[in-house]
Amino acid sequence: MGLITLKNIKIYAYHGCLVEEKKIGSDYRVDLKIKANLNTSAHSDHLADTVDYVHLNHIVKEEMAIRSKLLEHAAERILTRILDELPLVDKATVDVSKINPPIGGNVQMVTITRSKKR
Repeated sequence: MGLITLKNIKIYAYHGCLVEEKKIGSDYRVDLKIKANLNTSAHSDHLADTVDYVHLNHIVKEEMAIRSKLLEHAAERILTRILDELPLVDKATVDVSKINPPIGGNVQMVTITRSKKR
C-alpha cells in the first residue's frame, strides 16, 4: 500500500447558504489523502500503473466549481468521482476548508473531513 497526499489545493468558489456567498465567493483549501497499492508503479516507473495526481487535482477543481450550500456536499462529489474514475484507489479522504468564513467571528477557516473506501 501507499499514500498520495495533495496539500493545500487553493480554489476560489461560490459555496454557502448565504446569498452573499453565492455572489462574491470565497477562498477554499482542499487536501486529499489517497490510499492505493503502489507496488506495481514503484517497480515499473510507469504513470499508467499509479494514481495520477494531475487527475486528482482536475477532479477537485471541477467539483469545487459546482455550487453547493454545504461543504459536505462538495466533498462527497469529489470522493465519488475519485473512486469512480481511479480504480487503483482503495480509500480517499478529503478536507474541504473555507478560509475566513462569514460566521461573525475571527476564524481562520472551517474544515470538514470526509472519507470513502471501496
